[in-house]
Amino acid sequence: MSQDKSREFLHSGNDKDKFKFFFKATLLQQVNDLLQSITENLSAATEVVEQLEKSIMPRVKELNELQEKIKNMEHVEEIAQEVQHLKKKLAWSWVYDVDRQIQEQTGKLEVLKERIPICQAKIEQYAAKVEELNSLLTSKKSQIAFLTEKTSEVRKSKEELEQNLSSVTKERLELEEVHSREMNLTKKMSKRVKLLEQQIHDIHEQHMRNTQAEECEIEERIKKLQDDVDVYHRTVARLQEEEHSLFEKLSAAKNATNDMSKEIEEHERRYRDLCSQMNELQQHRMNKVTAFGGGRVLNLLQAIERHHRKFKSPPIGPIGAHVILISGDIWALAVDCAVGRLLDAFIVTDHRDSLLLRACAREANYANLQIIIYDFSRPRLNIPNYMLPSTNHPTILSVIHSDNPTIINVLVDIGNVERQVLVQDYEMGKSVAFDQRIQNMKEVYTSDGYRMFYRGSVQTTLPPNKRARGGRLCGSIDDEIYNIQNEASKVKELVQEGRGRKRDSEEALRDLELKVQNTKRRRINEEKHLMSKQLALRDMKNSYASQKNDDPMNVEELYQEISQVQDDIQGKDMLLEKLCVKMTVAQEKASNLKKSIEDLCESAKGEIDAIEVAEHELLLAEDELRATEAKRIHYEGVMQNKVLPDIKTAEAEYEELQHNRQENFRKASIICPECEMEALGGCAGYTPEQLSARLNRLKQRLQHESQRYNESIDDLRAMYDKKERKILKKQITYATFREKLNACQKALDLRWSKFQRNANLLKRQLTWQFNGHLRKKGISGHIKVDYEQKVLSVEVKMPQDASGNSVRDTRGLSGGERSFSTLCFALALHEMTEAPFRAMDEFDVFMDAVSRKVSLDTLVDFAVAQGSQWIFITPHEISMVKPGERIRKQQMAAPRG
Repeated sequence: MSQDKSREFLHSGNDKDKFKFFFKATLLQQVNDLLQSITENLSAATEVVEQLEKSIMPRVKELNELQEKIKNMEHVEEIAQEVQHLKKKLAWSWVYDVDRQIQEQTGKLEVLKERIPICQAKIEQYAAKVEELNSLLTSKKSQIAFLTEKTSEVRKSKEELEQNLSSVTKERLELEEVHSREMNLTKKMSKRVKLLEQQIHDIHEQHMRNTQAEECEIEERIKKLQDDVDVYHRTVARLQEEEHSLFEKLSAAKNATNDMSKEIEEHERRYRDLCSQMNELQQHRMNKVTAFGGGRVLNLLQAIERHHRKFKSPPIGPIGAHVILISGDIWALAVDCAVGRLLDAFIVTDHRDSLLLRACAREANYANLQIIIYDFSRPRLNIPNYMLPSTNHPTILSVIHSDNPTIINVLVDIGNVERQVLVQDYEMGKSVAFDQRIQNMKEVYTSDGYRMFYRGSVQTTLPPNKRARGGRLCGSIDDEIYNIQNEASKVKELVQEGRGRKRDSEEALRDLELKVQNTKRRRINEEKHLMSKQLALRDMKNSYASQKNDDPMNVEELYQEISQVQDDIQGKDMLLEKLCVKMTVAQEKASNLKKSIEDLCESAKGEIDAIEVAEHELLLAEDELRATEAKRIHYEGVMQNKVLPDIKTAEAEYEELQHNRQENFRKASIICPECEMEALGGCAGYTPEQLSARLNRLKQRLQHESQRYNESIDDLRAMYDKKERKILKKQITYATFREKLNACQKALDLRWSKFQRNANLLKRQLTWQFNGHLRKKGISGHIKVDYEQKVLSVEVKMPQDASGNSVRDTRGLSGGERSFSTLCFALALHEMTEAPFRAMDEFDVFMDAVSRKVSLDTLVDFAVAQGSQWIFITPHEISMVKPGERIRKQQMAAPRG
């Protein structure tokens, strides 16, 4: 430090500068900077290693993807192996299935053979009974002939008497009818006479009572009745209007209820259709073949398999089971609408195979099967571009695929799939079909099933089938089932809602009907009252008019009518007497004839009863004979037409099954020996159809999975090993870097801990040394160092200070005290540092003589004890310095004045 710096060092009071001086003097600053630099370098190196580790992550990801691809390829190998196992199981399952059929056929044959003695016993039993009944009939006929001859005359007499009795009875009934009619007519005439006499009597009495007062009373009564009639008439009119209004409401309610019923029926029909479609799709999901003909196509395939040796070439079908879409499900509905019927068809190679296939269809109960005869040996048709539609839109041929060229040839030759264009929507379809006039184009189909074509000058557009949904070639069957289930749930909710509304409407309808009935009943009652009042009014008016207009001439006419009627009554009485006489005679004749018949029957009762009994027994015997003969003929027919042909058919089927078993065993033995089936777990619990369907699904899956990967699994494994080695090498290198960095970090942490420990030791050492030097002058002090705040504070306690307080601010010291304190602080630092030589200039300024002497002695002793070279420069007297070997004094000449 310079002289000014030394003077101002403790006087400035800046603790941070003191700390910097201490930190740099003790080389802690250098060590701290070095450690900080090492820390920064380590951080940078760590970031570099992390970047290197991150740089290989994409390759690690590629390696994982490659490993996943290898696993998928291994899964494909497993599928291929499972396909081979299923082929073996399928081959032997046909053998075991034939064994099962042979066992069933053996049991069936035994059951059929057991029917022969039963039928034969029945035939013999009924034949004996027929002979017995024939004998009985012969005896009965002889008995009846004898009795008939004996009673033939009695029968003739009886028939004549019965005929006469019938005529007399008829005559008597006619007389009784005439007598009854004449009696009724006489009674009516008598009533007419009494009525006329009563009218004459009433007229006489009316003339006697007819006065002026009674006429007024009658007029009042007529007026009152007229008022009542008017009131009832208005009431009836009001009720008729009310009834008409209610009838209109009732009719509207009935129409609404009928509309609701029709709507509910429509929704229920829609719900049944959806359930049917859902069942068909579920069957399609379990077995794709069922989409092209339902369950009956499975029966047909089984029948074809049973008779496969009879075919020249196995039939191909249904066509839809051999066709897939190569462009997704967007065109499934359009393709189904275009060639839907062809997808259900079967293909055979000649007419004989078509007849065999038709017989198999009848056996499987598959009516109206479409059979196509086509040459299987023809290669796939190569259609030149000039024969295809000149458009960028796809054709059906371009969106379907089949591994069998015969399928494609049939679809081209019969379905014209190369000339049927597919478009996205309705508007584009109209543009392509009707506006562009594209050559070689037959029809246009939209993705939602619309069909459009041009024939001459007529443009035709046909809507899709309502039952068609996603198309049978659609692959997303689960989504289709889910959509149908949702739609069916909505339709079911509509049905339930409609039924609720219908119940409410029916209840309202019943209320209206009740109101109509009540109104109608009230109207009828009122009409009855009106009618009674009108009749009473009319009678009153007629009576009143008759009272004014009757005269004695009317009474005379009534007397004449009475006289004429009485004459007619007398004539009728005479006629009735004659009829009674005739009736008596006819009754006597009938009685006599009945008695004659009874006497005749009594005399021949025994013979007639015997004949009737014999005839009844003969009829029973004939009926029993016919029934017995019919049963005998029935059992003979059963024997000839049912039992024996069934046994013959069963034996033929048994022989055929034995032949099939040998053939299937031969084929299965070629594929694999039977002993391998035990190692494969057998094929119990699975039918050949189930195994075949499962094998087809696995083949399709294997084909689909194989198309996804072009490389072989060995190439992928070699590539995986190569990449793994490269990545592993880099990972090891980066791990080595990481280990070295961790070791460096560990060493750096150890050095930081040592640095902190040394810093604490140096802080304590500084305080001890500073206090030791101050004691030489009887002064005590303390130095506080705070490494965190980077400050250094000095505290000095003077001996003459009676208060005993430490001086924290060195500006409170005198100049000599500050110089001495600075000297002590410098010496304390000197003890903690090393240097080849050291120099101090004017270190004793502002000191008194005692302090200067103590300071010089302290410096000299410190320099001698340290063994280093020291240079002290001072303007003061240095004679008090003790001489020594290592001490040299040099006094410079005084400067000139």
